[in-house]
Amino acid sequence: MIKIMRGVWNKLLVYEKKFGAQNYKSMNVILNRGEGIYLYDVTGRKYFDFLSSYSSVNQGHCHPRLVKKMKRQCETLTLCSRAFQSEKLCEFYHYMNRMFKYDRCLPMNTGVEAGETAIKLARLWGYKHKKIPENKAEIVVAKSNFWGRSLAAVSSSTDPLCYNNFGPYLPGFKFVDYNDTGELEYLFQNNPNIAAFMVEPIQGEAGIKIPDKDYLKNVKVLCELYNVLLICDEVQTGLGRTGKMFASEDIKPDMLVLGKALSGGMMPISCVLGSNEVMELIDPGSHGSTFGGNPLAMSIAPEAIDIIIRENLTRNAELQGEIFRQELKPYVERGILNDVRGKGLLNAIEFRTNEEAENAVINCQNNGLLTKVTRNGTIRMCPPLTIRRNEMISALEIIKTTIKKNC
Repeated sequence: MIKIMRGVWNKLLVYEKKFGAQNYKSMNVILNRGEGIYLYDVTGRKYFDFLSSYSSVNQGHCHPRLVKKMKRQCETLTLCSRAFQSEKLCEFYHYMNRMFKYDRCLPMNTGVEAGETAIKLARLWGYKHKKIPENKAEIVVAKSNFWGRSLAAVSSSTDPLCYNNFGPYLPGFKFVDYNDTGELEYLFQNNPNIAAFMVEPIQGEAGIKIPDKDYLKNVKVLCELYNVLLICDEVQTGLGRTGKMFASEDIKPDMLVLGKALSGGMMPISCVLGSNEVMELIDPGSHGSTFGGNPLAMSIAPEAIDIIIRENLTRNAELQGEIFRQELKPYVERGILNDVRGKGLLNAIEFRTNEEAENAVINCQNNGLLTKVTRNGTIRMCPPLTIRRNEMISALEIIKTTIKKNC
């Protein structure tokens, strides 16, 4: 039986290598099932999922409530053009307003689409409200940011892996160091054409980089002082991941960009939340998407959020994240690891070298835990928010065994 399954495995790998564009370097595992915090490969082997599809499955894989909701809506109405209103879209608008207290919502599909939407809205606000000269609006972004791989996203990237050989790049972006309000204020003081500052409350792809405690509060003060919109990209950090519903909830940015866990991993859903001052400027036909706001997505999103609230997943993320970091801190104190850091269940282990990190990922997989290297010898550790204490302890045993073997 094992020999047969290994043959299936090899055949599938041939299909991927021969017929698929090689824009991802996937690990040597072929998955075919997920349930809760676990993934299963085609041989039936079970793994802890400590990547969560980059924080998309906060509610766990195939949550029964989401599966039930999706099945029901699939039998009713999945898509209708935005030339018409749909019942589920109208209900979604009301739900998001009631839950998060933003005036308006613009739904899209993917996180990068929502990011592009926020930038377009900011430019529009810059021209119509701030009276920036035509085609002169600029968006400030933090170095080492990551919000996708569209042309706008790579044009605002400082990572050569993202932007090399994809020029010419879109103009209108300025860069500042992350967690540096002094540099940001200098830019605001000397450039009246800045429409917005777009920032991740915690930089995910950069290696779970956590800013100073008051960074976002100080950024908010500067944005208000210099009449600049603050856009918080919470595609990864939002919806319970950091032990709060939003990592930026203490400041309420002018625009909030959401995605990933907004569907609990069931399908692509994203949105931008904002004030009337910004959102009412957009005209019919100037922005949209065939699938943005479709009835299937709009029925799933409120259910996904409700699961986070009713199952108290933000609090669980806070508790389990604290266990994770406390259990691994001794390895930092002994010099075996460079750092263990995070908020809630958005965590990172930083090894001394890239080679150690790469080997640790392979050893974790061999011992039944899946994760991935981000940057600079750092491994992302982000299980679904449904993980229980006993499951966290079991997963930590795999991680500790890997660290001891690896270092």
